[in-house]
Amino acid sequence: MASIHCRSIFLSDVHLGTRQSRADYLLDFLESTECESLYLVGDIFDLWSMKRSVYWSTDHSAVIQCILDKAQAGTRVIYIPGNHDEALRAFVGTVFQGVSVQRQAEHVTADGRRFLVSHGDEFDTLVKHNRLAKALGDGAYKVLLRINQAYNAWRMRMGHSYWSLSGHVKTRVGKAREYIRRFEAAAAGRAAERNYDGYICGHIHKAGIERIDGVLYCNDGDWVEHCTALLEDFQGNIRLMHWSNHSREEALHRAPALTPTPLPQAGEGLKPAFLQSRASSGL
Repeated sequence: MASIHCRSIFLSDVHLGTRQSRADYLLDFLESTECESLYLVGDIFDLWSMKRSVYWSTDHSAVIQCILDKAQAGTRVIYIPGNHDEALRAFVGTVFQGVSVQRQAEHVTADGRRFLVSHGDEFDTLVKHNRLAKALGDGAYKVLLRINQAYNAWRMRMGHSYWSLSGHVKTRVGKAREYIRRFEAAAAGRAAERNYDGYICGHIHKAGIERIDGVLYCNDGDWVEHCTALLEDFQGNIRLMHWSNHSREEALHRAPALTPTPLPQAGEGLKPAFLQSRASSGL
């Protein structure tokens, strides 16, 4: 039974079809939540990696089935393909088993604010970076993900919650921080040009909520390193949620207090914590 009720959920960068995808955590999250609108903001499948090799577990299939079940039950599900599942952009404008495929979307919050929603890879041409440095970075990133997987297997045996070693290292590399800063500025600038109040995206695996030049920039993160999603409550507040192996247990224990009252303020309620939309945040 769902124990977290909210108005909207935004998630991206699941990378189903790869060993790095934390489909098990996402399945827990989806089974523990109920919403009116669910936005899948790109890279749900990793078709790039699947051309070389495919890793597919029962959790991967269960995630897809859970999403389809939500759509059939009345949840408005919008799928915005990203760069890793860009082949699905050929189906933009169609509806499959209740899932609407769109190139981008406009989301209006409960308090009337307008948000542009897209994956974010469209800014890659604006945020230029050296191709060789990017290739080397991608190789190092894959190594970090493999180490991250082994490290968290050890943490679970020790009774500790999931923690992203790769994400921790990435945020301490100067070039990566500069790329993220330029990406965020480009995204906020695009929203401002179109007179939106905010912008919601994924793509860079760096979750956060920050006001940039009057625009509320929101990144829902990923389900490879951080296991995060954006949640909108019934008052229109957007918060970032970190999901860990302890989160579902605590959510279930607190179910009566979460139906359908506003989501907890930072530091209250669920252990992973919610970050308020009107304050800057990051991972």
